[in-house]
Amino acid sequence: MRTYGDLFRVPEFKALFSVVSLQIAASTISGLALGVLVYTATSSPLLSALSMFGPSFAQMIGALALLSAADRLPPRAAMIALALTFALGTAAVAIPGLPVWAIFAIIFLLGLAASIGGGVRFGLLNEILPKDGYLLGRSTINMSVGIQQIVGYAIGGLLVTFLAPALTLLTGASLYLLAAATARLGLTARPPRATGRPSIPETWRTNRVLWSSGSHRSLYLALWVPNGLIVGCESLFVAFDPAHAGVLFAFAAFGMLLGDIAAGRFLPPHWRVRLGAPLRLLLAIPYLIFFLHPSLPFAVAAVALASIGFSASLLLQERLLALTPESISGQALGLQSAGLTTMQGVGAALAGTIAQLTTPATAMGVMACASVIVTLLLAAGLRSAYREVAVTQPG
Repeated sequence: MRTYGDLFRVPEFKALFSVVSLQIAASTISGLALGVLVYTATSSPLLSALSMFGPSFAQMIGALALLSAADRLPPRAAMIALALTFALGTAAVAIPGLPVWAIFAIIFLLGLAASIGGGVRFGLLNEILPKDGYLLGRSTINMSVGIQQIVGYAIGGLLVTFLAPALTLLTGASLYLLAAATARLGLTARPPRATGRPSIPETWRTNRVLWSSGSHRSLYLALWVPNGLIVGCESLFVAFDPAHAGVLFAFAAFGMLLGDIAAGRFLPPHWRVRLGAPLRLLLAIPYLIFFLHPSLPFAVAAVALASIGFSASLLLQERLLALTPESISGQALGLQSAGLTTMQGVGAALAGTIAQLTTPATAMGVMACASVIVTLLLAAGLRSAYREVAVTQPG
């Protein structure tokens, strides 16, 4: 499976693509509105960053307790339930006069629910497509993420400006409802990938199996930490330039879109290995310009260029799947997704704290330095993981 035409001839892929696109549009529009709402109420860069990315802390709790459900629940039913949960939670956050602590309580609960979402979605993707189609399918979904974020941040910025954050949040809730309906009508009812009931002990057992492998550990850390640190930079866009935060988010999504197109469609296998490390460094290095407190055009250019580096995650996920038995592929991908979003929350909290003590621009430069250092430290372990894949799957 090498072309987009091949991909979209798979009927269920079209439905899954639509569901994910609607959910990303909903989360983008509502996330920007929530960040503006909290920043307006508190004038705190830290709280604004945490409102947008802090719920990811809850995802690691969910990954430790709930993630076995990713392979042990019927995928379609799970996706419908998750979309409805997010619709209800997003609408609740829009209630006028809701205290800030209540907002954070709701988004914490949504973070718990989201902890199994990545495993359900991408485990289903792995079922729908043949083995040689996963990278192209995942990159295509990532492209949709980029497009929906570009459009979502643009529309969200307009809605927040001309309407109000609360009405913008209700728009996001409506999109979640549409995603639930699309999943119900477009996806086939499938049995769970694994037998048995979801449980905390089963989640822990499989997580231990995954984490006990040195190659898996290296891949997970490379997927989580550098990415999370750079998302910490993104969490400060509102504090860095409140009037143009939507522009910065949109160009970040545009850069990610370009990277996903290149990695998913055009890079042959041998180049995927060679370009992994440069792409991981590209993710961070352009953000060093923020030490100079750049004007908006330079900031936009740096953000767009850096975001091309997010495509390195696609290449690492391909290796992760190659090393993982299919019966636990959903949990493996769910652990990757939950760990990533948790590190994004850590990055947002760390960046927000540094910004409180210095400036948002300085904090972004510090986070970029940290990402470069971590990427260099993980290089040896990743080389070992790539050699193991070459041995187990020659050619």
